[in-house]
Amino acid sequence: MRQCKGWWLLFVVFSFAYSSSQAWAQVDHIVIAAGTDEDHALQAISNEQDAAKKIAMYQDFVQKFSGNPQAVAYGNWQLAQLYQANNELDKALDDGDKALAASPHNLDILVSQTSLAQQAKNNGKLIDYASKGGEVCQSIAKQPKPEGVSDDDFKQKIGQETAAAQNNCDFLETSGFNAITVETDPKNRMSEIEKYTAAFPNSKFAAQVSNYAMYTLGPGQLNDQARLVAFGEKILASDPNSVPALLLLASYYADDNKPGSSAKAITYAEKVIEVSKADSPDADKSRKMAAGAAYNTIGWAHLKQEKTAAAITELKSASALLKGEDDQQYARALYGLGFAYGKLNKLTEAREVLTEAVRIPGPLQAMSQDLLTKVNSARAKGK
Repeated sequence: MRQCKGWWLLFVVFSFAYSSSQAWAQVDHIVIAAGTDEDHALQAISNEQDAAKKIAMYQDFVQKFSGNPQAVAYGNWQLAQLYQANNELDKALDDGDKALAASPHNLDILVSQTSLAQQAKNNGKLIDYASKGGEVCQSIAKQPKPEGVSDDDFKQKIGQETAAAQNNCDFLETSGFNAITVETDPKNRMSEIEKYTAAFPNSKFAAQVSNYAMYTLGPGQLNDQARLVAFGEKILASDPNSVPALLLLASYYADDNKPGSSAKAITYAEKVIEVSKADSPDADKSRKMAAGAAYNTIGWAHLKQEKTAAAITELKSASALLKGEDDQQYARALYGLGFAYGKLNKLTEAREVLTEAVRIPGPLQAMSQDLLTKVNSARAKGK
C-alpha cells in the first residue's frame, strides 16, 4: 500500500481493506482500488510533466468518475494543490472545498485547506477548516467500540489512530489560534473564538484564547457584558482556577448594583487571592498583580457595602502589591484609601495617599486631585 505524501502519489489499497478499516476509523482516508479504471487514469496523469495538461487531465478525471467519492476527493485535492503552486489561490480553495465535500473528515485535506487559507489571508475559511479538523481529531477517541472487538484491541487501535493524526491535529490547533491573534475585527474575532473553543475544548492555548475573548467582549471592543459574563462562567466550568475568568467576574459583579453582586465579587476575588499565592517566595509579577487587583475589588466592594474599615484593610494590601507593578490599579487603590480614610475622618492618612495618587497620570488623577483638595480644605477647617 502507498499513502499520499505528495500531490503526485496515490494511496492505493484493495477495496476490502477500505471497507474493513472504515469499521474503526472516524478519519476519512482516500482509497482507490488497484487495477481499476480510476487507478489507470491516475497513473497516466502522474506521468504527465506539463502542469497545464495535468490540470486538464485531473478535471477530466473528476468528471469521468463523478460517481466515485474517493476519486472526486482525490482529483479535486490534487487540482487544489496544482492551483496553489500557480498562486491561483481562489481556484485552489474552491477545488479543495469540492474535495472536502466528497471526503469531509479527511485531516490531510483539511490541513491543506488550512495552509491555503493562511496563504490567501482568509481568516474566516482558515478557522472553518481548523475547527472542522478539531472536531475530527476529537472524534477519534469518541468512536464507539465495534462488536466483537476486545477492549485491549480497541484501546490499541485508538492509540494508533491518535498518534497517526497528532501532527495534523497540532497544526490545525496552532493555525486556528494564530488566526485569532491576527484578527482585527472584534465581531469576527469573537465568532472565530467560539468556533475554536468548541473544536478544541482542551487546547494548549486555552488561557490565551480566553484572554482574547474577554478583551473582545469588554469595553472598547464589543462591550457585551452579558456574553462576557457567560464566557467567564463557561471558562470556570472547565477550569475553576482560571485567574483571568475569576478577575473578570469579580470586576463585573463589583460594578453591578443588583442585590448580592458585591458578595459575588468578593467570592470570586478571594478565589484569585487563593490561587495566586502572591505571598509565596516564588510569586512572579503576574501573580502579584492578579492578587493586587483582587484585593482592590474586595476593597471597593466593601466600600459599596459601607464596610469602610474592612475596605481599608483590603485596599492597603492591594496598594502594597501593586506599587511599581500596575500604575492604574495602584492609583485605584490609593483613591479608594483616600475616600475611606476621609469617611472615617482620618484626614492625615487620606492626604498622604491622595498626594501620591495625584502623581500618577491616568483617569483617576483628576479625581484624586479633587478629593485631595476637599481633604485639605477639611483639615484646614479642623484647625
